[in-house]
Amino acid sequence: MTSPMLLAILLQAAGTVAEGAEGAQSAVPVTIERTGLLHLILDASLLAQIVILVLLVFSVYSWAIAFSKYGLLNKAVQKNNSFLKTFRRLGQLAELNAASEEYRPAPLVTVFEFGYEEVARQVNSHGKLRNGAALERCLQLGISEEIARLNRNMGWLATTASAAPFIGLFGTVWGIMVAFNEIGATGSTSITAVAPGIAEALVNTAAGLVAAIPALVGFNFFGARLRGMRAQMQDFILEFMNLTERNFT
Repeated sequence: MTSPMLLAILLQAAGTVAEGAEGAQSAVPVTIERTGLLHLILDASLLAQIVILVLLVFSVYSWAIAFSKYGLLNKAVQKNNSFLKTFRRLGQLAELNAASEEYRPAPLVTVFEFGYEEVARQVNSHGKLRNGAALERCLQLGISEEIARLNRNMGWLATTASAAPFIGLFGTVWGIMVAFNEIGATGSTSITAVAPGIAEALVNTAAGLVAAIPALVGFNFFGARLRGMRAQMQDFILEFMNLTERNFT
């Protein structure tokens, strides 16, 4: 067989092999791996998805409380400062009582009203202030009522900050169990076998921290502001007592 004829046969065989390879490649379905955090959550087990959903509820409600509490405390501080200036400027309980409505919801207004009612009872009965201890107790009751109102829902922030990491840890342990189960089922310790379970575990860990950290920061931040407001109300008691003693004893 001559060389030109041998070359032609080889070229024809190569073309046939190439066509067969292309046909086989087109027959194999092409799969696209789903990537990203959302796909990772959707591919997780049902229990892991429930854990993430619970943490999401904790997180959303905590953020709602934080925004609401921030606005409430800002308004309370502004109204407190305005009422305190008026209290020091007027210096007469009757005039202050008439003007107090425009400063709501200042916590100091509530404290003032508790004290004013006790002063009115004692003055109407005896013509003067006779029991300073009773007046101070009434003012303290006003402080307790306002602190309870301002503290409302703070317990949820504390619960989220303390419970969310453990809820996430539960999801983490479950993900690791899934990974070990895959190792036992496949007999392989390759990254392909354990990756889904480990990824599921890490997502739950991250979700727990994402829910807990802002709640903890918010709880500490608002707690400090509430302590400052309580101190301001305690100082107001002293000013109120001084004013009533000057005018009604």
